[in-house]
Amino acid sequence: MTTTFKNQRGFTLIEIILVVAVIAILAGIVIFAVNPTKQLADGRNSDRRTAINTILNATYQYTVDNSALPASITTTSTEICKTGASSCTGLIDLSVLTAAGKYIVSLPNDPQASGNGDGYNISKDANGRITVTAPKAENGATISATR
Repeated sequence: MTTTFKNQRGFTLIEIILVVAVIAILAGIVIFAVNPTKQLADGRNSDRRTAINTILNATYQYTVDNSALPASITTTSTEICKTGASSCTGLIDLSVLTAAGKYIVSLPNDPQASGNGDGYNISKDANGRITVTAPKAENGATISATR
């Protein structure tokens, strides 16, 4: 038994190209709206805000227990030395916070930190208030906290 389809029709090449073009345009709009680069930068900035608060909390706990700020903190905003760095020359050494894990196990590192510094700056003012900043914040954000 043979069957023939006399009125069978398929898609033309032009119809297929139009559908593919519409899908490509919609995909481009979605990618532009989502902007993965911005989303990743915002995620790193969120990590920075959390790290700044962690450093401030550990410093505050140390100050309460010892009735003094860590001696290495100066009035000039200076980068903090990484936990376990080979040299802390020119950096603020906060190893008193990580000693025996009493206040913090290790200092957080900026997602884009390099070298012996952890990517965060710390300073104190004349009244003993501590300010921690993230100078490598992205998307024009200013990430800083004072306590």
